[in-house]
Amino acid sequence: MKAIQADITTLRVDAIVNASNQSLLGGGGVDGAIHRAAGPELLQACRELGGCEIGDAKITPGFRLPARFVIHTVGPVWHGGNAGEPEKLASCYRRSLEMAQEHGLKTIAFPAISTGVYGYPIGEATRIAVGTVSKYLSQHGNEPDVTFCCFSPHDLAVYRQVLEEHGPMAERS
Repeated sequence: MKAIQADITTLRVDAIVNASNQSLLGGGGVDGAIHRAAGPELLQACRELGGCEIGDAKITPGFRLPARFVIHTVGPVWHGGNAGEPEKLASCYRRSLEMAQEHGLKTIAFPAISTGVYGYPIGEATRIAVGTVSKYLSQHGNEPDVTFCCFSPHDLAVYRQVLEEHGPMAERS
């Protein structure tokens, strides 16, 4: 696992994860950026999926993106942490990794799911992301190779700190 600061739409990986809304039909933030970069074919493919539940994930081709696939997951809106948000957020990471494994993907990049307009505090979200991914990888032979793609220098600093605290399985980039 590593953290980088980059535009997730530029990464050459097997799959990027889209922090989507339940319709899967595009939105703001990373969702809108991925839809714009992938082209109109992504919207059409998402229409055929019939939406997605919070904590679940679905996959489409990457179309015009350098990534071969987009794994769409719907994170929870932050309501203070007592409405099941941690479990739902952990499920987003777990289901995305399961989807990657089901499709034989070796590299995956995650944004900071639910930390934008959904308001999840970055520190708490990062601990859930790193903990969930670390546990999954330890149970599944350390595959796929995971990159946490941060939009801002602040988010990158938070991810690097949590990765460092998490120990030797997490590498710094």
